[in-house]
Amino acid sequence: MRFSINIPNFGDFADPRNVATVAAAAEQAGWDGLFVWDHVLHRKHQERPFGDPWMLLTAAALATSRIRLGTLLTPVPRYRPQQLARQVATLDHLSGGRAIFAAGLGGPIEDEYRSFGDAAEPRILAERLDEGLELLGNFWSGEPVNHHGRHYEVRDVTLLPASAQQPRPPVWIGGFWPRRAPMRRAARWDGAVPLFETARHGHVPDAAEVRELVGYVREQRGAEAERPFEFVLGGATPPDAAKAKDIIGPLHDAGATWWDERQVQTGPHLDRLPPVLRRIEAGPPVI
Repeated sequence: MRFSINIPNFGDFADPRNVATVAAAAEQAGWDGLFVWDHVLHRKHQERPFGDPWMLLTAAALATSRIRLGTLLTPVPRYRPQQLARQVATLDHLSGGRAIFAAGLGGPIEDEYRSFGDAAEPRILAERLDEGLELLGNFWSGEPVNHHGRHYEVRDVTLLPASAQQPRPPVWIGGFWPRRAPMRRAARWDGAVPLFETARHGHVPDAAEVRELVGYVREQRGAEAERPFEFVLGGATPPDAAKAKDIIGPLHDAGATWWDERQVQTGPHLDRLPPVLRRIEAGPPVI
């Protein structure tokens, strides 16, 4: 099982230098990944400064050599696919092939889309997500792309360089369980990053629900079931190794392959550097 640290892209973490500090500390303490939020607007936190996640991850890449880096998660319909393909491929090269791309509709939808006059109907956003993901995969190949879809058109375009990882960086898909559609989408890619209606961000999900989700995704994957696939769960664990094992152990047994530590994000200091560093320095759980 692998272990990552999860931070927002606002507050103290709007400063790329602080994110570089977090990344270096996480690598030194033995964590396997660092993931940042991708918000352009979150009205609940709008009094805080926000940083661009790709600039933050660039700083993290320059400060590290081992840990995986990415967003959790990027709202693909909010971007132009060609711009996003460039950003991810650049990070992948800079980091030496350590980028992971996690995608979804994002939210809050009213804040991230309608505030800027964009469509906010979930059906339209889901269509743009699926079509955008297809385009990203094609762009990262470094091969010529022609695409005529419902929402995007590309005429004989080759984006170079291709991503460092081939055929592309790992693509993880987020969504709320027990909604089936996002997990059917995840089954077509490389990983699932579920939140649960019964365990929102920062809260530990129930092992029985995790087993149900894992079974459903594996069933949807069918003939692809032998291909590597990640189940990424998250929540808060104490620094005490035995207590952390009691929390994560049943989830590992249920099929989880990554634990994303969101220790301070259930309290008032989610965007403060000192408590995040304290949790990082205590080290990842041992399972």
